[in-house]
Amino acid sequence: MRFSAHRLFFAWDFEEEEQWLNEMASKGMNLQGVGFCKYVFEEGTPGEYQYHIEWLKNRPSHPESISYIQFLEEADVEHIGSFKKWVYLRKKRSDGVFDLYSDLDTRIDHFRRAVRLSLVLLPLILVYMGYLVYMSIVLKGFWLSAIPYYAMFIVLLGCIGFGLVKSYRAYRRLKKERIMRE
Repeated sequence: MRFSAHRLFFAWDFEEEEQWLNEMASKGMNLQGVGFCKYVFEEGTPGEYQYHIEWLKNRPSHPESISYIQFLEEADVEHIGSFKKWVYLRKKRSDGVFDLYSDLDTRIDHFRRAVRLSLVLLPLILVYMGYLVYMSIVLKGFWLSAIPYYAMFIVLLGCIGFGLVKSYRAYRRLKKERIMRE
């Protein structure tokens, strides 16, 4: 039996998303497809698969990404689906431990990219909010119609700011861990 679940995860929440997918797998719900906030599951054997999510540097259709995914498939890793640059992978639990982020540098790179994404989005939102403030000053009465946009952008700023802090802390923690190991 197939069913869909809708959940929202941000780029900095990939570990929580992975954990949720693995919890679903332990209940016998195996991931079959992904989309924006949508996960399609099919009933199967509980605990049969382990799931991992990877944020590729290029889209999955890029030749470099295609060869990487083929390399993983040769190692008995199944590519379930993709959303933007995210790929969803699984491997049978009976095949052993499934750890894509075995080296610290890969994990550090992931969080560095999440920090960069946040640092690109924050100024864009601030510029747009500045434009709304400017329009509210110039056009009398505009501010009333702009209130929902202000609220939306304040929530977005909060989410992205939270993600920036969370990603940066993880990035710093992993860099310290790498220094300790050296």
